[in-house]
Amino acid sequence: MKHIKLIVVALMLVLVTGFPVVRACTNVLVTKGASTDGSTMISYAADSHALYGELYFWPAAEWQPGAMLKVWEWDTGKYLGEIPQALRTYRVVGNMNEYQVSIAETTYGGREELADSTGMVDYGSLIYVALQRSKTAREAIKVMTELVTLYGYYSTGESFSIADANEVWIMEMIGKGTDMKVDKKTKANYNANKGAVWVAIRIPDGYISGHANQARIQTFTYQKKNLWDDPNATVFNSADVISFAKAKGYFKGEDKDFSFSDTYAPVDFGSARFSEARVWSFFRKANKEMDKYQDYAMGKNLTNRMPLFIKPDHKISVQEVMSYMRDFYGGTPMDMTQDVGAGPYGNPYRWRPLTYKVDGQMYFNERAVVTQQTGFSHVSQMRSWMPREVGGIFWFSVDDNGTSVFTPIYSISTKVPRSYAKGFGSMMEFNPDAAFWVFNQVSNFVYTRYSDMQPEVKAIQDETETKYVAMVADMDAKALEALKTDNAAAVQMLTDFSVNTAEATVARWKQLYGYLFTKYMDGNIKWPNGNEQNPNIKQPGYGEKWNRMIIEKTGDHLKYEGAGH
Repeated sequence: MKHIKLIVVALMLVLVTGFPVVRACTNVLVTKGASTDGSTMISYAADSHALYGELYFWPAAEWQPGAMLKVWEWDTGKYLGEIPQALRTYRVVGNMNEYQVSIAETTYGGREELADSTGMVDYGSLIYVALQRSKTAREAIKVMTELVTLYGYYSTGESFSIADANEVWIMEMIGKGTDMKVDKKTKANYNANKGAVWVAIRIPDGYISGHANQARIQTFTYQKKNLWDDPNATVFNSADVISFAKAKGYFKGEDKDFSFSDTYAPVDFGSARFSEARVWSFFRKANKEMDKYQDYAMGKNLTNRMPLFIKPDHKISVQEVMSYMRDFYGGTPMDMTQDVGAGPYGNPYRWRPLTYKVDGQMYFNERAVVTQQTGFSHVSQMRSWMPREVGGIFWFSVDDNGTSVFTPIYSISTKVPRSYAKGFGSMMEFNPDAAFWVFNQVSNFVYTRYSDMQPEVKAIQDETETKYVAMVADMDAKALEALKTDNAAAVQMLTDFSVNTAEATVARWKQLYGYLFTKYMDGNIKWPNGNEQNPNIKQPGYGEKWNRMIIEKTGDHLKYEGAGH
């Protein structure tokens, strides 16, 4: 994914003036006490028009002392340098490792001048290196923050979701800019501001949180020293997170009043309407009192900020988190099926650009959680009562969540399904057997007749994911029994289940595309009547509401004047 230079007044794609933003993503965070079964969960929609959806995989490995790891920027593939490799790395499937540690992100950009062009570690590398080196969420935070301290932070402002089977954390980070100096002894150039400022907060048990391309941590209890081994610690932060802001003139108040978000990424209309509104959209489904923040979500009252985390009024299931990732503001003033942009078929998608001008005035389309440019998504489910071989389930999908399926991948798996694997097709290489292209065929056809086709797709989505939840419960029991006598056999069983289920998902969606194309091609709706050469057919057209709009715009231009009608 290429960085796109944005100017908030002209494009307003995310939130901060003139800052390079990689993608617009959404994360939901659920703690043990807030879930129906005691799972921790985090979700991620990796949204970018240039991101090819595939399932990453790193096997566990041991490395020789002195081994080095080449760092390539995740978005562009740019080579950034080398860092020392760990002596042992853990297996990683997608954004989750064999110890049930999972990490996701959203980019918020932040203050433009704090980008560090000399940094060696980008946000993508932080995620995937930390997953290979961490057994707990706390350890992942420590790894990530030590990496940027040692080697510099190359990316812009990021919010990270970091969770294990027991704890869920949100961490927000931004660089400190580039201030080049010359070392008096070596005469070498170096960045005097190398590193990043950051804060990590544990989401209290029984609560949920979320972020979507806007920094959300405000005030917090500053820690002079991070107590990594203290099980009661709920906040970690860089030592200079406040002092750096004061030195730069960003903040002049007392430490207790310091707000990370208001200092490093202030909210404006665009960040509320395009970003915070997505968090509000699932908060309101989890707690009926969240409608009081509707004016904030719509960018009309920026002082009425939502809390970082809320207590849901009911327990959240894994399928409910999946449903959150398909939200388009239904039933709210921002419902994307209701304005004229939805066309005659109530389509809750809007082609980019997100903003446009008419007669010199800037206008915009809503930006919902569900969107056509999703590369891949996941719901990571971590279960503390299970042994690690069974506990971690990486529910994975590619393309638009509105028309795709989350398939269960056990995080202990020793390989990934071929149709989802990295390198099996690409954004400019169509592969009819690749999951990304199979799901795109369905989604892009559905966009043409959304109100007709989407109900059929949703019924199959619901049926498939419900079936997979039941299949996982059955596989859990079988694997737990196998673990009693043969660990390797149990792992192989879980791997085979993950691979076979995913491949079956792709096969089902190939079949679905054929069914939809046959039934709905050419604007018709066809169904069999026993005569394959002459099936039943109806032509619903555009519907009365849309026909009336056409008449209002064209007057008598299309009025039929002939006899007999």
